[in-house]
Formats: sequence, structure tokens, C-alpha cells
Amino acid sequence: MDAADLLDLLGNENRRRILAVLARKPRYVTEIGDLLGLSPKAVIGHLRKLEAAGLIESTEGRARRKYFSIVDPLRLEVTLSPYEFTVKRSYPQSSGPSPGEGDHVDVDLDTDDLATELDQLLALRQDLSLAQRRLEGRVAGTLDRLAEESEADRLGAAVALAIANGARSRAEIAARVGIPPEDVAHVLAVLAREDVINHRSDGIILSK
Repeated sequence: MDAADLLDLLGNENRRRILAVLARKPRYVTEIGDLLGLSPKAVIGHLRKLEAAGLIESTEGRARRKYFSIVDPLRLEVTLSPYEFTVKRSYPQSSGPSPGEGDHVDVDLDTDDLATELDQLLALRQDLSLAQRRLEGRVAGTLDRLAEESEADRLGAAVALAIANGARSRAEIAARVGIPPEDVAHVLAVLAREDVINHRSDGIILSK
């Protein structure tokens, strides 16, 4: 089973609870059901899936009772960033002695933490994606404004040049610059506010 399938398997809360119980010591079906408030049928179904995935194994104990336990240490790593989402599994080598038959290693492991961390990471990815979209929108808006200002500067310079070359009316300026008279009126209003031109009885002239 690959890491992605393993992550799907551990997405079930009851299977994570069963693993947390088995991480403390081997247990049998009825014992697991009593601890977790699950029916024997439900426990058996989850145990079969965990055993098929190679996460647990069963051994026959006293009174021919079947005990389930964790097979080997397993590490599941989730990497999440704006550019990457990977899930990896590894088998860290145990540094302690091998437990003997009937012994168990008491590990304080809460597998619910794994699902909680995954939920937090997925929420973080969503927040980052939203922030990225907002940033892209602001960049696009700024570029649009720069383009508009550049176009306005170009038209303003062209209108001023036409006036300097003798154009005195909006119609003359529009003909020389090659833009509609209504656009000329808008550019003239901007130039007048900036004190670049003056309106006189004999026409439009550049300010001195």
C-alpha cells in the first residue's frame, strides 16, 4: 500500500483510535470494542483493513484468543507548501530492545494528531491559495492603472504638441492627434487642471 492509500486508510477516526489502543499493548477484539465503545463486528472490519495494509498483525494467545498488535514502527510524513503536496512513509529503526513474547512497548501515541495536523495543513493551503489570488488581483490592478496612466501621458503629450503646432480647437486637435473629439475634451480638462494650457477667445494655447 502506497503512502496516499495509507493516508486514506487512516482518515477513518475509529481506525486511528484502534491504532492508538494497540500502540500501548496487544489487545483482542472484545477488549478493543469495550475500550472504544464499538461493536465486535465493527472492530473486526477495521482490524481486517489495518491487517491487510500491513500495519497490524495477529497472534493466538491464551484460551485460543487472537491478539492484535502493531507490526513495525511507521512514520508518515506530509509535506504541504504552495508548490508541493507529498505524502511519504518510512520505517524508522527502533533503538530499543526487541520485546519478548507477551511483552509490549507502552507508547504514548495519539494518531488523532495526524488527522488534526492534516486538517490544519489543508486549511493553511486554502488560506495561502486565497492570499495568492488576492495578490495576483492587486498586481493586475496596478498594472492596469500604470497602463492607463502611460496612455494618458502619451495622449497629453500629443495634444500639447498639436497645440504648439497651431491647433486651436478641439476639432483641429482631434484631427491631428487622431482621436475622437470627446477624448480630446477629457485630455484638455486634465491639461487645464495642471495649468499646461489656457482657453482664450481665439482658441487654446499652451501656458507660458
